[in-house]
Amino acid sequence: MTRTNTVRTYTVREGRLDEWVEKWRDVDRSAAGVSLGSRCMVRGWIGSVNGHIWVISYDGDRRFEEANAAYWASPKRDQLAWTPADYLVGEESRTVEQVL
Repeated sequence: MTRTNTVRTYTVREGRLDEWVEKWRDVDRSAAGVSLGSRCMVRGWIGSVNGHIWVISYDGDRRFEEANAAYWASPKRDQLAWTPADYLVGEESRTVEQVL
């Protein structure tokens, strides 16, 4: 089993940052082997654009992309009555190595 850490950076639509963060507060991905680490809001990131940054860790035998796809295809995800596209104008993911 290996650990994969991913830093996700989201650019959030103007006026929707607080609502976006609140929506993710109760999301549980532990059944897919994914844990949500540090989550940060960045107000006025680029002009009036706001951002959301978080670290996602995955411990499992599959690749992170496979575990993430399984989460998005799960009935649990289907129960959420919202979609990220309603809130985001951009997204970037980077796999990182923890050193400290």
